Amino acid sequence: MSGENSLIEAVLLALESVEAKRSIPNAVPTASEADTIRQLRQIADGMPGGFFIYHAGGRQSLLYANTTVLRIFGCETMEEFRALTGNSFRGMVHPDDLEEVEKSIWQQIARSQYDLDYVEYRIIRKDGGIRWIEDYGHFVRNKTVGDIFYVFMGDATEKRLRQQEERAALISEKVQKEQSLQSQIDAYYKELEGFNQSHLQHMEVIEGLSIDYNSIFYADLDEDTIQTFRISNRAEFQLWNDGKLHPFTGFAGPYLETWVCPEDRPRLEKAVDPVYIRKKLTQHKTFHINYRAQRDGTMEYLQWRVVNVSEAGVSQVVIGIRSVDGEVRSELKRREVLENALREANSAVSAKTTFLSNMSHDLRTPMNAIMGFTSLAKRHLDEPRRAREYLDAVEGASGQLLRLINNVLELSNLENGQDQVENGSCDLRILMEELYQGTLPQAQEKGLELILDLSQLRHPVVLTDRQKLSQLLTRLTDNAVQYTQTGRVSLTVEEPGGLSDSYQTYHFAVEDTGVGIAPDFLPHIFEPFGREKNTTLAGTYGTGLGLTIAQSLAERLGGTVEAQSTPGKGSRFTAAFLFRAQDIPSPDSNGALSAQPAASSSGRRILVVEDNELNREIAAALLEDAGFQVDMAENGRLAVERVQCSKPGEYALILMDIQMPEMDGCQAARAIRALEDPALSAIPIVALSANAFEEDRRNSIESGMNEHLPKPVDADRLLELIDRLLGHASE
Repeated sequence: MSGENSLIEAVLLALESVEAKRSIPNAVPTASEADTIRQLRQIADGMPGGFFIYHAGGRQSLLYANTTVLRIFGCETMEEFRALTGNSFRGMVHPDDLEEVEKSIWQQIARSQYDLDYVEYRIIRKDGGIRWIEDYGHFVRNKTVGDIFYVFMGDATEKRLRQQEERAALISEKVQKEQSLQSQIDAYYKELEGFNQSHLQHMEVIEGLSIDYNSIFYADLDEDTIQTFRISNRAEFQLWNDGKLHPFTGFAGPYLETWVCPEDRPRLEKAVDPVYIRKKLTQHKTFHINYRAQRDGTMEYLQWRVVNVSEAGVSQVVIGIRSVDGEVRSELKRREVLENALREANSAVSAKTTFLSNMSHDLRTPMNAIMGFTSLAKRHLDEPRRAREYLDAVEGASGQLLRLINNVLELSNLENGQDQVENGSCDLRILMEELYQGTLPQAQEKGLELILDLSQLRHPVVLTDRQKLSQLLTRLTDNAVQYTQTGRVSLTVEEPGGLSDSYQTYHFAVEDTGVGIAPDFLPHIFEPFGREKNTTLAGTYGTGLGLTIAQSLAERLGGTVEAQSTPGKGSRFTAAFLFRAQDIPSPDSNGALSAQPAASSSGRRILVVEDNELNREIAAALLEDAGFQVDMAENGRLAVERVQCSKPGEYALILMDIQMPEMDGCQAARAIRALEDPALSAIPIVALSANAFEEDRRNSIESGMNEHLPKPVDADRLLELIDRLLGHASE
């Protein structure tokens, strides 16, 4: 121990002298004192950690603190640090921790004055911030300079936060580290007699500043030597752990071959090349590289750091290895999240661009026909036959445009989840017969055979949303008829089995002998605007949204839609569902489909409530051509006033717009239904609105209206509905 005491005594005497002269004007240290202090600062300031010395007794005044200690406390100069701490160890420690810290230190010293004492405490930075500190101190009793502590410290704030969640595990680890450290210290002290004084100073500083490093090496590039200070389990069988000097050239070869991933070996080989080290440390005080190592099949990210501790030039360096696995994996995860978000954003932009491009094409196609045939009709007004042909073409293109708009709105409504499923009793026989009757005229017009097979339907009454199921099957059937030029279209309902008597599986199959679908396009058949080239080449056009909506409807009902097809032979679409069967007798389908007697329009008066003058003009013309008398109201308030002032039976029916100024259609309907005279409050009301979603229809019915028709108005459908409502009203 005489070597250590001599070293400490020389350093402390120099520090004592310099500290005493600091308060004497014009007093300067001697050359020997200045050289000793300069060497201490050059070694201590070059390491990544704090180091300070203070008196053990009295006010515990500070003798020395390196620049890392100043940075930890947020001070620029030693004068700021002295002013902040009162130039004492007691001023460095948080007041709430001081008593416990001093007690712990002296207890550790009492157990063994040769061991490093370890304490954790808080400090108050110059900016007011609170940080946690790890303190490794050693008590030295010297007759010449008195009792002193020299301390190695590090910022442990982040570690402290992690310890709050991992404290139980870290206690055991801490004990093991202390035991390992004690073993290392015992081994180091046995070798201290053989070290020269300069090397001993390096080793003392490294001991205090290497808390965060798994492996520490001290190398002299000029002498081509390297010495192990601390070594991790990962390297113990490839590198030396004997504390002796070894050649620096090639020292990392076994470690690279055994542990480092092959992809990262070239970079690490470069980092241990003396020429590369000198080049990097000439520009910077330190440099590092991250690399991957593996053991027992587990990969871990490590960091190799090299620090220049030379007095001049680049000769003595410290090499440290530590795990950065947590930080690197967190950064990789963050990058992955950002890359995924970027891909999703780009995908959304691409999808939006594709959608707008398809919409532009599909909107302009019928618009071109409407504008072109309208122009031709105007030129041939004196030729009724040709003019009618052109107007029929305009009507067909208008229908195509309306279907596209309705499909886009319905698809948007389904994807946003705004269209709620409303389950109720549904007779599948009636539903399929209605579908058959509704499709038959279209099939007959093309010369197709339409077949309905319900022979395998054993439980016809189920619990489901009848309207959505009907919409789904209608789209599949319309699609089959549209893409079939000759042959037949078959509608079949099968019951392959069920979970119980209450729940049955139903397969709704729509099969055709149409153009078919190519195998490479079949996986994309349900994508928006998905259309195969052979359909357009055959002169068959569609919106490309019908099957997308059909699939969305099936999913909303808890089912699936699958497609099978052979090009040139036809396709089969199967919608599969698990429905709850109801034990209710099926009503007579003929009675369910029977038509009501037509009601006479002669002399009947209808009130049209519409804020748009053009729409009022169209409605009036349609109704007057059908033999009705028409009154107008520009908003809901005027409509309510007209009904209130009318005589019972004066108005046979009201056509009500929804969005209007002053009072909208739903408010007006509620006001009319609230009238005291039952003859007036019971007048049939039909909503005519551009709001075409199921939610809009439901709002109209809930406000008291009898029916809801979307705009633009289909004249035949409107007159058929009026005829049915007036027929009911006359019964």
